[in-house]
Amino acid sequence: MEKKFLYKHLIILFVFLFSLKLNAQIINGADLLFSENLNLISGKKIGVVCNHTSLLSDGTHLVDALLNQKNVSVKAIFTPEHGFKGSAEAGELIDYKKNLYKKVPIISLYGKDRKPSKENLKDIDVLIFDIQDVGARFYTYISTMYYVLEAAGENNIPVIILDHPNPIGGNYVDGPVLDPNYKSFVGIAEIPITHGMTIGELAKYFIGEKIISTWKNVSLNVIQCKNWKREIPNQFYSNWNSPSPNINSLETALVYPGTCLIEGTNLSEGRGTQYPFLQFGAPFLKSDEVIAKLKLLKIDGIELNPVAFIPENIDGMATNPKFESKKCAGIKIKIIDPVKFEPVKFGVKLLFVLHKLYRNKIKFNDSFDKLAGSYELRNQIKNKIEPEEIFAGWQKELLKFNKKRNQYLLY
Repeated sequence: MEKKFLYKHLIILFVFLFSLKLNAQIINGADLLFSENLNLISGKKIGVVCNHTSLLSDGTHLVDALLNQKNVSVKAIFTPEHGFKGSAEAGELIDYKKNLYKKVPIISLYGKDRKPSKENLKDIDVLIFDIQDVGARFYTYISTMYYVLEAAGENNIPVIILDHPNPIGGNYVDGPVLDPNYKSFVGIAEIPITHGMTIGELAKYFIGEKIISTWKNVSLNVIQCKNWKREIPNQFYSNWNSPSPNINSLETALVYPGTCLIEGTNLSEGRGTQYPFLQFGAPFLKSDEVIAKLKLLKIDGIELNPVAFIPENIDGMATNPKFESKKCAGIKIKIIDPVKFEPVKFGVKLLFVLHKLYRNKIKFNDSFDKLAGSYELRNQIKNKIEPEEIFAGWQKELLKFNKKRNQYLLY
């Protein structure tokens, strides 16, 4: 009897301790730079690649925290798409000219230049990269990191990555691997649409797999997060900062790898509303018809509801959105189980259904192949290839990628 009693209480204790572990506060690399790794920047002249997501746990911006260090000199601030404050629209080119932040020059890496120049880096001893990514290949922050690493190698400047969790999960790897012939700023490397890696892991992958042309000369130090586990469900990720105007919630980030493909068509992806990527549509859609067809394809983890919306200009979010001022019938997504939901497969199933129902009205634009990573997905949709057959075609390249990827995982 005593053994059963003891056994029961040991189980309860284990469950309690595991619960505490799951709910432990995630500590990003930025905090750990100051608490455990100041030796890496002591006495150094620093260039910081950052934006509005570069925050310590107390809300202090990384640049401010660095400026408060007596033995550190911040020489330049480099910013990605959407700018230092994260308020510029997608695709909006930024030129800060002679703008300063507390006497530090701000240099845009999403204007006439995408890579720091030799002139930009002449007074810098070390580069720090601290930006929250989304986890999708076509989200351009990882392209900026790619070019920062390349420039660092060209100029023999060490790089410190202050790591963040991958907000859509550390185990979700899916989609076609990029065809190198389709390399672009929305597809910088031969990886699948969702790579399941943190920015630190991805930086190690770019260098270790010799994807960066200057890989031999890049000195990289990744300051890992604490208390983040790949298997922890996304709802446990509490320290979330929206990384750009149209990824305005964690729920949006979770669907983005699939519904972003709609950008490559003449359908509205919800820009010009408060729910971009979570809702989509067009004036000619019949919401109930689309939902009924999608349900036949067994989509897990989400709820689909009919919606009507009118895209409008929204300052900082959308200028001249598709179907501006026109009523669109569409669908709104609600995440029920983020672990079961597979956004990339959903995006393909959605395109399959839409093309099947509205073949003469659906048009693909030039950006679709860049987002998909090759011309193949467009052709498969147009030729009515069943989604499961499309997914099967990814597996060989995904297996190769995963085998390489596993060498660089830090968590």
